[in-house]
Amino acid sequence: MSVEINLDENIAVITIDNPPVNALSAHIRAGLVAAIEAVNGDEKIQGAILIGEGRIFIGGADIKEFGKPPQEPFLPDVIDVIENCRVPTVAAINGAALGGGLEVALGCRFRVGSPAAKCGLPEVNLGLIPGAGGTQRMPRLIGAVKAGEMITSGKPLGADKALDVGILDAVFANGLLENAKVFIRDKIAKGENGQALSARQVPDWNADRFAALEANTKARARGQLSPVKALEAVRAAYEYPFAEGMKREREIFMECMASPQRAGLIHAFFAQRQVAKIPGLDMSITRAIKTVGILGAGTMGAGIAMAFLAGGYRVSLFDINEDALSAGMKRIAKTLESSVSKGRISAALKDEQLARLSAISSMKDLSETDLIIEAATENMEIKKSIFRELDQICKPGAILATNTSYLDVNIIARETKRPGDVIGMHFFSPAHIMKLLEVVRTDTVNEEVLATVMGLGKSIGKITVLSGVCDGFIGNRILKAYRKQAEYMVEDGAWPEQVDKVMRGFGFAMGIFAVSDLAGLDIGYFNRRREDASRPKRERYVDIADKLYDLGRLGQKTGSGWYRYKDGSRTPIVDPIVTELIETASSRKGIERRAFSDDEIRERILYAMINEGAKILDEGIAARALDIDMVYIHGYGFPAYRGGPMFFADQIGAKIVYERITAFAKTDPYFWQISPLLKRLAETGGTFKGL
Repeated sequence: MSVEINLDENIAVITIDNPPVNALSAHIRAGLVAAIEAVNGDEKIQGAILIGEGRIFIGGADIKEFGKPPQEPFLPDVIDVIENCRVPTVAAINGAALGGGLEVALGCRFRVGSPAAKCGLPEVNLGLIPGAGGTQRMPRLIGAVKAGEMITSGKPLGADKALDVGILDAVFANGLLENAKVFIRDKIAKGENGQALSARQVPDWNADRFAALEANTKARARGQLSPVKALEAVRAAYEYPFAEGMKREREIFMECMASPQRAGLIHAFFAQRQVAKIPGLDMSITRAIKTVGILGAGTMGAGIAMAFLAGGYRVSLFDINEDALSAGMKRIAKTLESSVSKGRISAALKDEQLARLSAISSMKDLSETDLIIEAATENMEIKKSIFRELDQICKPGAILATNTSYLDVNIIARETKRPGDVIGMHFFSPAHIMKLLEVVRTDTVNEEVLATVMGLGKSIGKITVLSGVCDGFIGNRILKAYRKQAEYMVEDGAWPEQVDKVMRGFGFAMGIFAVSDLAGLDIGYFNRRREDASRPKRERYVDIADKLYDLGRLGQKTGSGWYRYKDGSRTPIVDPIVTELIETASSRKGIERRAFSDDEIRERILYAMINEGAKILDEGIAARALDIDMVYIHGYGFPAYRGGPMFFADQIGAKIVYERITAFAKTDPYFWQISPLLKRLAETGGTFKGL
């Protein structure tokens, strides 16, 4: 855990060795300063190379220092020392150079990389902007628009792209360090010492293009502060000399530091790393999974298959309908081909994935498969029948999973003689893209099976959250409360477009009624029919969505639902037919419609979500508040900069939430049954995070 200097004739090789990611801890920053001072003091040295030990250059700041008082030397000062080195310097980027790591590389006169190099400034994902000159040096290197696009997205660039835009001066297929030595010696021989980026002007400034980037960024950010503020700092690189630009960067950085959005994003950052670690579960005792069978070749089944193909597994796809199976196989091939055309994967990788995919004509072909995931229609009797058959077919030790969104997995498990091997794996559509996977723990599941499936989620790139068994699990149970409250307000006087606009203003990508149209109103209709027999008589029921279904308005797929849609468009348009239908529904129940303020709409929806989340915690369906937050950020579009519904509740305070729900309960005591946990936290001043 140090910074070492080794000499190769006239070249100093400075190696950062701070496993696992070569983070810029205080002692590493001090070591870099000492190394450059040593280079400056040795006249025999004519050039210096910075490189990271292992597979990473510098992974960024040390997360162990988050929230603690900063220690000297500060990173901007360290980079100034590097930039003012007596001899030319080259950063040999042998893997990830992220955040402060890339800013260190920008302090060097040159940058070269291996094919594994990744260059990124992801600070916006933590509610911040680059704070050590990244917004000032990067525009001077590659131009303001390219720098702005990179910084506001937070996405790293691979080696080829980084070379193409001008971040890297060269990429070497093999022997990065030796080639970096040749590179720097060639520069020395030619007298090309390189120019410090702080001494350059921003090239190719185009006011119109930058203004367009600002407008697009603001729209895409949906209320998130850091991407917009990052562009303010990038603009300062053009408008001010370097020293003044650095001052402006620092001002904006500190403004972001003080924002509650930073707290939300930091919470989301750490929660994402904690969520798959289940207290008391030994994750080292697992079953080997190499082959996966998918039952159901529809949109969901095909998506699950693609997720496992991308994870390196052999996948068998089955559907009882031969035409559906053929269509599913074609859908997978077409999607992979599209990924090739968009540059997301190579043609060779597509071919390799398809070679691991097979269509099977009988469930009996799954007899030796390690994991089988049922993705059939959401019907309990059908699923019970499938699991009875799997119980007879599958080898001992095979894991049997259901992709149900709502149904009781305990009942499904009891259909087998191996209930310990049965588990829920609730994917979100499109399953190969959506990051969330809810793993549903039955009462009888073997912990070895649970540990295996939690690890599988990570292996296919999912944010894997553990849930207990209840109707809708974590995500859909809270969504039901959200939807009910939205529909109640629409029946009482609000309009779907107003509700959706309010929630988009809060940061959701879409409002609940637009989401319903996207998913299909038939899905909600059949789920409500499933609930008809058990629905309490005291519960208020809004039948507007049922009337839309009766009219054949199933959402985007039929061109109309809560909204109407032009052919080939996903843009919702307010429809007078729906307006009239809503007014008729209110009149039929004798409801005198009233106006709702945006604040009341937002409060009612968010507090309904929070109250249901508190009940889920109190019942043990979710073990931790962060589990709920991760479900909602990664599966339901809750803005990450708000931290998730339970973190957001802590920011408001349980007492305020409790008092507002108490007020709402005066007009609808059945819906607003207050969670006992929320009541306790309100009375004691506790937080969900502190549970």
